[in-house]
Amino acid sequence: METWEVSVPDDRAEQRTCLICGDRATGLHYGIISCEGCKGFFKRSICNKRVYRCSRDKNCVMSRKQRNRCQYCRLLKCLQMGMNRKAIREDGMPGGRNKSIGPVQISEEEIERIMSGQEFEEEANHWSNHGDSDHSSPGNRASESNQPSPGSTLSSSRSVELNGFMTFRDQYMGMSVPPHYQYIPHLFSYSGHSPLLPPQARSLDPQSYSLIHQLMSAEDLEPLGTPMLIEDGYAVTQAELFALLCRLADELLFRQIAWIKKLPFFCELSIKDYTCLLSSTWQELILLSSLTVYSKQIFGELADVTAKYSPSDEELHRFSDEGMEVIERLIYLYHKFHQLKVSNEEYACMKAINFLNQDIRGLTSASQLEQLNKRYWYICQDFTEYKYTHQPNRFPDLMMCLPEIRYIAGKMVNVPLEQLPLLFKVVLHSCKTSVVKE
Repeated sequence: METWEVSVPDDRAEQRTCLICGDRATGLHYGIISCEGCKGFFKRSICNKRVYRCSRDKNCVMSRKQRNRCQYCRLLKCLQMGMNRKAIREDGMPGGRNKSIGPVQISEEEIERIMSGQEFEEEANHWSNHGDSDHSSPGNRASESNQPSPGSTLSSSRSVELNGFMTFRDQYMGMSVPPHYQYIPHLFSYSGHSPLLPPQARSLDPQSYSLIHQLMSAEDLEPLGTPMLIEDGYAVTQAELFALLCRLADELLFRQIAWIKKLPFFCELSIKDYTCLLSSTWQELILLSSLTVYSKQIFGELADVTAKYSPSDEELHRFSDEGMEVIERLIYLYHKFHQLKVSNEEYACMKAINFLNQDIRGLTSASQLEQLNKRYWYICQDFTEYKYTHQPNRFPDLMMCLPEIRYIAGKMVNVPLEQLPLLFKVVLHSCKTSVVKE
């Protein structure tokens, strides 16, 4: 594979410093001498079309210790120093597109378009106008149309601000952000070319109402019974917090098992398929419920417990890259759900759609599962467009959350168990703090 990352000769490596933050440079990245951290940050920002904001005067000091405190000023300096975004491969994978491309000097106007997100919008409009849409209805599976279905593709067009989280992390954890993450392909504006019916004022289909009512009857929406109260002044240990998280997971899993037996299509599938589906999706179902119907307890009572836990220096320094990616994505997803304010009916549909994943290996009736998945996909669309007439993008926004949940759940498997208390502490602290500020 052709690569655009040229290493600095060994005898001069110690003399080179990153032009962005002053840290030790590891080579020529995207046209300029830089460190691994700034290389990864620039790539993530451009590939994910991120738009940041500076809470100060857009002239924050960039140094190895302070570079994570303001993402806006860090990206601004990357562009000002000549980092070349055109040297980044369009698919986001390692290796540049052209070795001959070096540093570039762009005008202030072009920099402003990038920093404000205007250039990204123009690119998206360009592709939309030329009919290059990456979307399909439930029936158009990737194997049939060479297009990813909404259940297997994640939008990476994000503008979520993590400056507050980065500041917390710098001050409390004393670590720099891992320089590399894995990314899922970019998905353009979903609604622009979606073949789904346009929103219109109409009544809810009687069949949709009936099936949603059946899904709701299968749900246990009562508050969680696991005690999450703590006395003032009590210091929670890592072992105690871990035990509490295990008890919560047990209760949530038990609710999912009980839910399966009440599903309106329970008699349509074999026990083998149900077992296969549950073993593959239980973490996703727990995550979805924690971010929606049980979010008040998780981000309220549990957040109060995690606030009483102080991690040791060893826990802080041994925190994994997988854990950091999970933290970033969980914070993004929390803000997305907080913004959408998912109704119980939408949650019940999303849960059924996520559970009925015909792509899971080992199923004996994948085609039947696909038909069931389509049924609840369109029922959810029907309900959402009926109840939220003035939010035409609401249904695609909801569906876009499902592949993100699957991705996060898959990543959490790789996070060492002993790191989960710290992971939950950081996520709950960051999310609760951001909501209070709003």
